[in-house]
Amino acid sequence: MSDLLFAESEWSFACLDRTYKAIEEIALGDLKLEVYPNQIEVISSEQMLDAYSSMAMPLMYNHWSFGKMFAREETMYRAGYSALAYEVVINSSPCISYLLEENTMTMQALVMAHAAFGHNHFFRNNYLFRQWTNAEGILDYLAFAKKYVAACEEKYGRDEVEAVLDSAHALMDQGVFRYRRPPRPSKERVIEKMRARAQYEEESYNELWRTLPAGIEPPHAAPIVDAEDDFSGDMKLPEENLLYFLEKHSPSLKAWQRETLRIVRNLAQYFYPQKQTKVMNEGCASFVHHAIMNILYDRGWISEGSLLEFLHSHTSVVFQPEFDDRRYYGINPYALGFGMMSDIKRICEDPTAEDRDWFPQFAGNGDWVGTLKDAWANYRDESFIEQFLSPKLMRDFRLFSLFDKADDSAYRVSAIHNELGYRKVRQLLARQYDVSLNEPNIQVKSADLKGNRRLILEHKMHRGVPLNGKTKEQVLAHVEHLWGHDVGLSETEAD
Repeated sequence: MSDLLFAESEWSFACLDRTYKAIEEIALGDLKLEVYPNQIEVISSEQMLDAYSSMAMPLMYNHWSFGKMFAREETMYRAGYSALAYEVVINSSPCISYLLEENTMTMQALVMAHAAFGHNHFFRNNYLFRQWTNAEGILDYLAFAKKYVAACEEKYGRDEVEAVLDSAHALMDQGVFRYRRPPRPSKERVIEKMRARAQYEEESYNELWRTLPAGIEPPHAAPIVDAEDDFSGDMKLPEENLLYFLEKHSPSLKAWQRETLRIVRNLAQYFYPQKQTKVMNEGCASFVHHAIMNILYDRGWISEGSLLEFLHSHTSVVFQPEFDDRRYYGINPYALGFGMMSDIKRICEDPTAEDRDWFPQFAGNGDWVGTLKDAWANYRDESFIEQFLSPKLMRDFRLFSLFDKADDSAYRVSAIHNELGYRKVRQLLARQYDVSLNEPNIQVKSADLKGNRRLILEHKMHRGVPLNGKTKEQVLAHVEHLWGHDVGLSETEAD
């Protein structure tokens, strides 16, 4: 009698269930992964396109930009210019994994291993996600946000609501807290302020929901009050979170507009860890699915044909074109992440003298599962590359760095993958994943609330690079819309 979990390419729900249980046994037993409860959903290509267009979330308020994205992605897909992702996974509890109904059974197994266990483990254990996201509460909050925006559209008009959302979306990258704030000196004072604002918002909130059309129910509680909220009017400048500052101190916003800004900045904060862990997150998921699929084959649970189909897909995902290849678009995060995870396993099991010199803390320890789990939990892309990228992998990827000066007529190769260049190449590659260097450092510098109410922003330039003139003016117009008065921006050197 065959032990194969499936023998045909067509899938069924019974086969999915049987395969999921086998994958779960390996993930929890062999790899010692720690995951949220899983929720697997099989969706159509149109539903997958819809997930693309609404920030890959299962619930989302209405906005014209989502429809525009859907139309673009659908046109590209139908014309054959782009393919659909095999899966979408949601950082929530339960962790929701969407499987495309057009996948073969082998691909469904790969996707469950990749998303339901690889991404799921990373979401639950990485310190950035634990610090900045609430997996248990995000679905309820999205449901509230969807109903709240719909109610605002009903009461104030769609144009009014979309204008606020347009401006808020334009500032999402500058609408996050990048560092945890220190605790307030007086806990009682903060609680009293929170109580006062909660009471005020409850009154406004009840008045808003009283006007809801039939069939739309209000949520059971008023919006969540953040622990970092300050209701005293003390602006504590400079402030890096522009959406937070505008929400708290704008002289012109109404209560419902402030709550709309709050919704957008909470979503921006929710996605902030994902921007810092693209290499690690995809590397973890790719390493996990590669390990699980190979163990399934070793135990005789999938056929050689399924293994070859899996390997064909896997190698396509982790392929890294050379710098002079027409397909080159930068460092593939799947390739770099999977390569580093596999390299850590090799160093733990069979290190060279070079590995022992570079990584004495874990070279040859034999515990690659524990070493990887520690890395997945305690690092982000920048620090992970800085600490774990090995000379061997730099040679395998043939990494080198280019020095670019605007006044020079040509690039100059400043470091290559050799003894003199290893540390410089690793350091420069890590800097590319430093979000603080890749996004403009714009802060609120001053605001005259008692005089002309002029708001002054400051951009601290990195390496003397100013903001794009056209984009700057467009974004400042959105800031002025939310502030309600004149806004100025100065640019200075960061140092």
